[in-house]
Amino acid sequence: MELPKFILGDNTDLPNAIFVIHTEFPRFIINLEDDEVEWLEDFSQEDQKELELEAERLIQEASEFYDREVSRYDEE
Repeated sequence: MELPKFILGDNTDLPNAIFVIHTEFPRFIINLEDDEVEWLEDFSQEDQKELELEAERLIQEASEFYDREVSRYDEE
């Protein structure tokens, strides 16, 4: 099965939270309510430096994905 790069998620236990799941390396889940990020990878010190450079761009992409998805719902 091929997964999309981003997936939206929600949970009724956290009614205000909106989750975006990034399925490619480095995998993470971001809660757009508070911008908290949970990384689903273990990183070495060497990876940490690369991750810091990449993280801001990936989080921006996740936010743009959410905005695009919501606009599509609004169009219906």
